[in-house]
Amino acid sequence: MKADLLSPAVARYVYEHSTKPDPLLERLTRETSVVAGDDAGMQISPDQGTFLTMITQIMAPQVAVEVGTFTGYSSICIARGLRGGRLHCFDVSEEWTSIARRYWAEAEVADRVTLTLGPALDTLAGFDQTVDLAFVDADKGNYPGYYELLIERMRPGGLLIADNTLRRGHVADPSRDEPTTVEIRRFNDLVIQDPRVSVLMLPVADGMTLVTKH
Repeated sequence: MKADLLSPAVARYVYEHSTKPDPLLERLTRETSVVAGDDAGMQISPDQGTFLTMITQIMAPQVAVEVGTFTGYSSICIARGLRGGRLHCFDVSEEWTSIARRYWAEAEVADRVTLTLGPALDTLAGFDQTVDLAFVDADKGNYPGYYELLIERMRPGGLLIADNTLRRGHVADPSRDEPTTVEIRRFNDLVIQDPRVSVLMLPVADGMTLVTKH
């Protein structure tokens, strides 16, 4: 689990009292760890996966969007929660998403997923559907751009979820000035000042911010 904000004992307790990933997701985690090395940390944690499936079931979106697919863990979790809707994934990497495609097929959700490759600021600009649910977990410097493109297309009452918004707690430490921390602070400030939305930041994993459009 990505639980830097919790004590090890509390993190273990949370893990033990949450629904575990199934064998397919566990195999995907292991494969990602092997092939991606240090980049494997870009994959969401099991508790986040369970959360995404639950929130998708609750929202019952017809149009869901994911920006940043990597090897497919989060997209499988979202797709499994769909009830007749479709998930549109935006990513730049053919290499990583080729793994996602393989696991989508094995998870029997490939018929619910559309993948678009290319810089998401460009490909989202051409996306002309009304969005019900969005999950953003891509390059942090472009979070403000992704946010604006998605909020413009989101229905009233729609939900946007942004990952990594606490950066291991570094955003609350003025002495931390790493580029990614600065970028996330800028995004967090942008969102909380936006009169079009309501915001809830959750200390789940590395921070998940929930944004609902008025």
